[in-house]
Amino acid sequence: MTVKTNLGDTFDTVAFRELGSCRHTEKLINANRKYVDTVIFKAGVELELPDITNERKVKLPPWRTES
Repeated sequence: MTVKTNLGDTFDTVAFRELGSCRHTEKLINANRKYVDTVIFKAGVELELPDITNERKVKLPPWRTES
């Protein structure tokens, strides 16, 4: 699956918005190696989203979850 960036997006903002957590930033970068030197994206850059569906989900207590 792919997603197009908004003006000013960074890898971590895309990871948070599209994958639900900044913890997936490294996976997003690895899936889009040709943009590895990009710090801030222009609008409309098409990024490949990594598959994270096979990750083990750990149920954390409410005070340990991300906001």
